[in-house]
Amino acid sequence: MNMLRKLGVRVDKLHVVLCLACFLLCLILVYDERSGKSALEFNVYENGNGHSNKDLVFYNRTVPLLWIGGVPRSGTTLARAMLDAHPDIRCGEETRVIPRILGMHTKTIMSSLEMSRLTEAHIDERLLREALASYILTIIAGHGDPAPLLCNKDPFAIRSMSHIRKMFPNSKFIMMIRDGRSVSHSIISRHITIKGFDIKSHLGCLKDWNRAIGTMWEACKSSGPEICLPVYYERLVLDPKPQMERILKFIGIKWDDRVIHHEQAIGVKGGISLSKKEPSTNQVNKAVNQEALSKWYGEIPASTLNQLKKEAPMLKRLGYDTDQSPPDYNKLLNPLAEKTLNL
Repeated sequence: MNMLRKLGVRVDKLHVVLCLACFLLCLILVYDERSGKSALEFNVYENGNGHSNKDLVFYNRTVPLLWIGGVPRSGTTLARAMLDAHPDIRCGEETRVIPRILGMHTKTIMSSLEMSRLTEAHIDERLLREALASYILTIIAGHGDPAPLLCNKDPFAIRSMSHIRKMFPNSKFIMMIRDGRSVSHSIISRHITIKGFDIKSHLGCLKDWNRAIGTMWEACKSSGPEICLPVYYERLVLDPKPQMERILKFIGIKWDDRVIHHEQAIGVKGGISLSKKEPSTNQVNKAVNQEALSKWYGEIPASTLNQLKKEAPMLKRLGYDTDQSPPDYNKLLNPLAEKTLNL
């Protein structure tokens, strides 16, 4: 203090207290980051107007997180809406930025040239991972209300499963699977733009679906059944309750009937929030239904269907009937079909 006065800096008790408070706060934040105790703190308000503080919610990188992924148009929005209806779960809309930042991170650490440059700047993979984890957790926790279980629904994020688990070790993943013919028809008929996908021809789109679902499937399989749960869209809409029971058991959340009546929670305070910019919003506004199962029938050229075994072998690998058109999706409800998903 005497030194500051000699330098002509005005010092009073308030300045000293503020400086000490800032110093202590920095120590706490550094301690928490390194110990993994607490990274984020959110206020929960009784009436939502920001005046009456009710509680504080803390999230850190050891918090359980649920990730819902799959090829776009595979039922990821429906699955997250049904889970969002549960009072103990909050997913929210697609963030869009999380898979992009994950992709950039993967490219960076896979580049020996880039990593050598970063090493010279005293930035290693651990530091990059910690910074990325803080960014992602801030996005997930901050774009909706606090809940005992937070989840993210950015379909392509699941491709970075191994990186995500390094950042958030208590993560679990739901991989949505849907008949590639339905996915292709949905993408093309709705003019959905997906980077890396041919949206002009069914054959090209099915090839891209096959590549994407194959990568995700291998990631899911290598993670094991305790970490990654495959869920068929067809099973979910044909027989919702057993599938939702299976999902809730997987994530350790008690059953609640609201998950099979998600449409009742849309637009309700504290209920499900839907984005007007997501193409699936107008479909998940309704109760669970089977309308979309058969929309691709008669819409895909026979020349394309005749090449499925060669160009989209993941269809057969996942148990879809490519010989019968239209297929009988009820066969997927057969308990013997579970052998297909023997991870």
